[in-house]
Amino acid sequence: MGPAPDDFKLPPGPLPGRLFLHGLRFFGHHGDGEAERRLGGHFVVDVELTVDLSAAATSDRLEDTVHYPRAYEVARRLTEEGEYHLLEALATRIAAAELALPGVLAARVRVTKQPRLPQQTVGFAVEIALP
Repeated sequence: MGPAPDDFKLPPGPLPGRLFLHGLRFFGHHGDGEAERRLGGHFVVDVELTVDLSAAATSDRLEDTVHYPRAYEVARRLTEEGEYHLLEALATRIAAAELALPGVLAARVRVTKQPRLPQQTVGFAVEIALP
């Protein structure tokens, strides 16, 4: 029989890993035109956070990692409550706010603007990575 599930050793030092929040759907008021901002639209946000997972991997405790709902709330608040002319501005602000969370070493954010009309099949996206 093999080792018990808790009988493992991590190599010393950091354990770099990534946390993913993909396909977060929000309604926001972003766009270059006044009408576009007034009417609002649907946006999909993907967040990838680089973190040191060594403490969480050994402790199995929530307080030792980045709390997913907190990262989700950052993206939701900025997308639903902010108003930006450019996807670049929105994506950068989300990435910067995610990077400010304790334990986050880097943040990559993609914001996709969904088509407004059914016959439109292509969305537009911007991706930013910090640092």
